[in-house]
Amino acid sequence: MVNEKTSLKLRWKAGEVTLGAWCMMPGALSAEALARLGFDWVLIDMQHGGMDYQTAVEMIRAIDLSDAIPIVRVPWNDPGIIGRVLDAGALGVVIPMIQTVDDARRAVDACLYPPAGRRSFGPVRVGLRDGNGYFGTANGRVCVIPMIETSDALASVEEIAAVSGVDAVFVGPFDLSVALGLPPGDNDGKPAFDAAIKKVAEAAKKAGVATAVLSNARVAPLRIEQGFQMISVTTDISAMSMAAAGDLKIVRDTQLKGVSHA
Repeated sequence: MVNEKTSLKLRWKAGEVTLGAWCMMPGALSAEALARLGFDWVLIDMQHGGMDYQTAVEMIRAIDLSDAIPIVRVPWNDPGIIGRVLDAGALGVVIPMIQTVDDARRAVDACLYPPAGRRSFGPVRVGLRDGNGYFGTANGRVCVIPMIETSDALASVEEIAAVSGVDAVFVGPFDLSVALGLPPGDNDGKPAFDAAIKKVAEAAKKAGVATAVLSNARVAPLRIEQGFQMISVTTDISAMSMAAAGDLKIVRDTQLKGVSHA
């Protein structure tokens, strides 16, 4: 019995835009809460987030309780951790700091079983979820998503996007902005940043792969217009902080009004 969730690959090929949430905070409960809200995918950030591998496993299991696709951003382009998060049940891997075509090929090798790659067979946890059919379907379901966030990667983005096995190229706007001599963040309207976004989008379109990006609710509509198909619209820590700050302000304002009427 294979998990019935529709692969993001198929949705992207059909031209769909998929919206996701980004987990920076460790913990299965918060991951489950986000996943149950209707996001297409939920990403566990092991590069800059606070979770270790064991926590990431529990977060993947929590996301599996929903219809959302579990994605992991690994700390580095390392076949050891890539293989482990896939064996735990991730159906997509975002790989940071890809610099060259060879880097992208190594990422594909780590994500896919032979003959498409060199992934070692040992799907212990994902085998419990998907059964004996997992091996035969994994390469068609697991998304390989290298990040474009450095000057070297931007220079080679056409070749990286064209690597067989790559499913999407992911713009990291913060590191890419730094590489362009800009402050970290979304620098739309700055010529260098706009040109970089356009270059990545055109390279992905030419290669027939999707474009992906870390974003937010304010910028996401623009990214959709630019052709991005994998877009994060919130992070757990940002959503919690904004909601808590808003609730606190409501009560503080009410408290102050009560004092002024006394």
